[in-house]
Amino acid sequence: MERLRSHREFTAVLRRRQRVSSRDVVIHLLTGEDAARNRRPRQAEAGQGTPGGRRIGLAVSKSVGNAVVRNRVKRRLRALARAHEDSLPQECDLVIRAKPSAARARYQALDEQVGRLFADVASKGRRPGNRSGDAGTRAGKVGERP
Repeated sequence: MERLRSHREFTAVLRRRQRVSSRDVVIHLLTGEDAARNRRPRQAEAGQGTPGGRRIGLAVSKSVGNAVVRNRVKRRLRALARAHEDSLPQECDLVIRAKPSAARARYQALDEQVGRLFADVASKGRRPGNRSGDAGTRAGKVGERP
């Protein structure tokens, strides 16, 4: 699984406002053609990465804990993403954001949450007639911007 590297790639995923969440983790996603458009042109020319593959970025803020805690959370999330990678759509970009409670969560609890969230991402990515999988995913929530 490749990594999201640039600020532009991260903001493209976050700006889409399509997400799934659990108690300790939030996953922002970009699937299908939108994910393909988010690729850097130089990446394909240089032969880096797989065109149309899965890419992941991690966001663990200082509210999660000090550097040692944040790095532990990132290692756990990276390992869980690799373990559950096969359940994702073939072409998608994800930003996995850790909530402060992720620092205290047990590995098994994070494993269950990431597995469930990746299954949700897969179902959103396969929705027929929905090019990017974002229509109606956030409708009806109070206090949300359109």
